[in-house]
Amino acid sequence: MGMKIESLSIRNYKAFRDVQLKNLPAMCVFVGKNGVGKSTLFDVFNFLQDCLRDNVRHALNKRGGFNEVISRDQTGNIAFEIKFREKFDDGSKPLITYSLEIGLDGNRAVVKRELLKYRRTESGKPWHFLDFKNGQGIAIENESDYSKSTNLQEEGNRIEFKLESPDILALKGLGQFERFKAASTFRKMIESWHVSDFHIDQARKDTESKIAEHLSKNGDNLANYAQYLSENYPGKFKECLEILPKRVPGIVDVTSEAMPNGDMLLRFKDESFEKPFIVKTVSDGTIKFFAYLLLLADPKPHPLMAVEEPENQLYPELLPGLCEEFRDYARRGNQIFISTHSPDFLNFVEIDELFALTKKIGVTTIKKVAENNLISDLIKEGDQLGYLWREGMIDWEQD
Repeated sequence: MGMKIESLSIRNYKAFRDVQLKNLPAMCVFVGKNGVGKSTLFDVFNFLQDCLRDNVRHALNKRGGFNEVISRDQTGNIAFEIKFREKFDDGSKPLITYSLEIGLDGNRAVVKRELLKYRRTESGKPWHFLDFKNGQGIAIENESDYSKSTNLQEEGNRIEFKLESPDILALKGLGQFERFKAASTFRKMIESWHVSDFHIDQARKDTESKIAEHLSKNGDNLANYAQYLSENYPGKFKECLEILPKRVPGIVDVTSEAMPNGDMLLRFKDESFEKPFIVKTVSDGTIKFFAYLLLLADPKPHPLMAVEEPENQLYPELLPGLCEEFRDYARRGNQIFISTHSPDFLNFVEIDELFALTKKIGVTTIKKVAENNLISDLIKEGDQLGYLWREGMIDWEQD
């Protein structure tokens, strides 16, 4: 079982002045009109990755700086809180909470507070295993042993640290060491998030022959990744080839070959033609569906995958199959977030998987559709979510 996010809180991040998502399922679908913040929601994960890989100043500058990122007319800090579970070696699955607050020290963006804690039991006291403010704080080294202790007074081996700069995450440094188990676990989790920004034109390119163990976010290494998967995980690649003709009628085979100049070339075989087509002449929908299949077949799956508007370039008839492939990925212990405008896609989404974004006076809220009694009753009576979305009933306002 992967590391599943159970709840996510966002405060003062662009249009999200105060958003709390609780009891998140393995597959979450987000729907809303243009401009309500679906892309901003997914950018939260990119932002945290940028903070980890570089620092908070760099992550903010990529988005225009602190004053452009913090919610309009708000003062104070930008804050996030993520709760998730991870199975430790002793079999325990504590609820781990990571919280991050980013603010200004003069004109400089710094980490005001970074906290990692978890409970040993549902009703137990949360213990802080990483607690930093403005570039310095403490971490508990022997947390794995301490988490099993019944002595509530025991504090473990607390080590004080001072970071090189107050805009660096403590998670970045301490997460490199296995002895800080929770920090290491969450660091790896953030680094493994995949926020898809797939572009057909990038996927059509002939790419230089090189190893690609994962599909890139924009898909520009599709041929390399297909080659890697076919050579190193032929069983998984075969599964993709078996699924593709069932979802995209006519396609019977896909191959990847190295050209004399060292570039990689994808070829698609259509049952109606003797010779295969190169990737540049295959339909956008075929390429995109094939790319999603390869992404979902990754031997080292991403604990969280976010896909924005997967219906683009796909015929409506392909969307039910795509929805089922996404759900199967979630059933295998992973988590996937999807944004969509498509009624055809929504018709195959379960009401417990659906969240609606609405925006009022520049502030976005996110609500679980199943909590709307009217929508729930209509679904029980046989209506479909896609129909209700098309009729404007899911874009509701509640006090």
